[in-house]
Amino acid sequence: MSPVIPIQVEHGCQDAPVLRERGQREVFCGLTGIIWLHRKMQDAFFLVVGSRTCAHLIQSAAGVMIFAEPRFATAILDERDLAGLADAQEELDRVVHRLLERRPDIRLLFLVGSCPSEVIKLDLSRAAARLSQRHAPRVRVLNYSGSGIETTFTQGEDACLAALVPTLPEGAASSTSADAADAAPELLIVGALADVVEDQFRRQFEALGLPHVRFFPPRHTGALPAIGPRTRFLLAQPFLGDTARALEARGARHIPAPFPLGAEGSAAWLSAGATALGVDPDHSARIIAPWRERAQRALAPHRQRLDGQRIFFFPDSQLEIPLARFLARELGLQLVEVGTPYLHRAHLAQELALLPAGTALSEGQDVERQLDRCRAARPDLVVCGLGLANPLEAEGFTTKWSIELVFTPIHGFDQAADLAALFTRPLQRRQRLAA
Repeated sequence: MSPVIPIQVEHGCQDAPVLRERGQREVFCGLTGIIWLHRKMQDAFFLVVGSRTCAHLIQSAAGVMIFAEPRFATAILDERDLAGLADAQEELDRVVHRLLERRPDIRLLFLVGSCPSEVIKLDLSRAAARLSQRHAPRVRVLNYSGSGIETTFTQGEDACLAALVPTLPEGAASSTSADAADAAPELLIVGALADVVEDQFRRQFEALGLPHVRFFPPRHTGALPAIGPRTRFLLAQPFLGDTARALEARGARHIPAPFPLGAEGSAAWLSAGATALGVDPDHSARIIAPWRERAQRALAPHRQRLDGQRIFFFPDSQLEIPLARFLARELGLQLVEVGTPYLHRAHLAQELALLPAGTALSEGQDVERQLDRCRAARPDLVVCGLGLANPLEAEGFTTKWSIELVFTPIHGFDQAADLAALFTRPLQRRQRLAA
């Protein structure tokens, strides 16, 4: 296997200057998060209060067939609602009542705000409280905003989980018993993961000696984890800033770690969680070593194809910095620019330390200026949203859709090669077309 790039951690980008841009953005809205959240929480339902455009977006992104019954829908705001000629709260009550009659399997209902509902100042928090009281105890109703006015598409998951945190049961250490403060800590993994990835992480933590790890969000609302001062949590996704703050307000403590992308990130993430719960680091290293070596072997063919290629990240998902670290250190790519919608320095501190010194970082977006920089740099591969991909392809650039990196299972050792293949395939496609 080729060795990793010899980057010294102490010369990373912890204190690197960041170009902050505020201008026109090219991103999906937070409603898109419903696509993976409704698959994860199997007895939850997501009711978007929005326009027909919202409905078309969700259905198109999910690829839902006309005869399918997914766990999401749209309560359409029409001209009468927007003009104030109808009582939107009464209409919403009627839609929810009909939905719950038809779908008795629903245990948790999210009312999801959109640009139209926010423009007309529809108070979904009041509606959620009223409907939750009406349908208790069978159904709990919560609300969050998926509006694209001020958010990017992965922030929909953050808003959803942050809304769910206040409903989590109290942890045992919140009691006043004398020995509560000395009780063993509990590990919580935060962020929606594909079921196969969650199962892998569960087995790996068990092998490390941690058999009682909890995941948030859970697959069923009956398995909501208890939260309190004993809770230590690892973020599986870098875009969960509001959720992390809500958990910390409940007494939980964040475990700093790189994110579990690639062999290196997955090893560091698992090790950080185990160490925080008292597992001997040498023991963790022995257990993790075979998993890491297997992932490195699987990455070797991709490194041969990607080594030395230049890559440019447009801001889209907030996964950009962990992905850049993985690509630079494990696959040998050169980072032209790494743009991200929002840079949370505390949660990304260890990722920034692992980036090559001198990496150009940008936060926010002014799409025309970024396009100019991209055209001037002529990178080999551009990671961007769907709205930019086709125009850039027409100009001769090779692109990777950033949304695919969220929809695809990419976390952990067993998915490291799959993650690398997402970057290899566009270059192979371009090569075949040029042949």
